[in-house]
Amino acid sequence: MTIYYSEDHEWINVEGSVGTVGITEYAQNALGDIVFVEVPEVGDEFAKGDEVSVVESVKAASEIYSPVTGEITAVNEDLEENAALVNSSPDGDGWFFKVTVSNKDELEELMDAGDYKTFIAGLE
Repeated sequence: MTIYYSEDHEWINVEGSVGTVGITEYAQNALGDIVFVEVPEVGDEFAKGDEVSVVESVKAASEIYSPVTGEITAVNEDLEENAALVNSSPDGDGWFFKVTVSNKDELEELMDAGDYKTFIAGLE
């Protein structure tokens, strides 16, 4: 199990060939209270960097991008009824979707936890 981070503030927790994707604590703080999440359909395929989901908060709407190329294998249906899970548990129960990682080399282009911490420190 390894967690990677994108510059767009998505995280992906990879176990075997499947990654679980969500947004970071930093991102949910920046968005404020999340009121709506649109998740993709199981079976949809996306390339790395494609828009996959949309999050709406009291402040703004924001796109969620796929950190890797692959096929959606599961979505967090709990977000339909309780979008605030993204605020209360961004790196746990507030996950968005699971994706089969088609090209593991793409993971090397993402940041580890230390690099991401340095990245967000530079934004503040």
